[in-house]
Amino acid sequence: QVQLVESGGGLVQPGGSLRLSCVASGFTLDDYAIAWFRQASGKEREGVVCISRISGTSYYQDSVKGRFTISRDEHTNTVYLQMKTLTPEDTAIYYCATRVRFCNRFRNEYPDWGQGTQVTVSS
Repeated sequence: QVQLVESGGGLVQPGGSLRLSCVASGFTLDDYAIAWFRQASGKEREGVVCISRISGTSYYQDSVKGRFTISRDEHTNTVYLQMKTLTPEDTAIYYCATRVRFCNRFRNEYPDWGQGTQVTVSS
């Protein structure tokens, strides 16, 4: 049974950093892509970044390039999202999602999702 559990969200001041974790169970990262999506209040869920052993790393939002870094640890079956220089525009619920093999920017391509973790950037 595929399961994804996110953690690491919270309240942070503008300019601050957070590291989100997505622990996967029921499968191994070798053959799957893991993506981070986010959904701000009143907005559509959007892809942020994805990582796959096969297709590498793909960023879907220009606004996070240079500030967000995705990485994976195959030993612990965990994918991380390191977020730096956060702004209020980064405020959202962050979800991790998985699909077989290749990254894809469209949320409908991901059958399995975590429950989400809230990130709030505010002074």
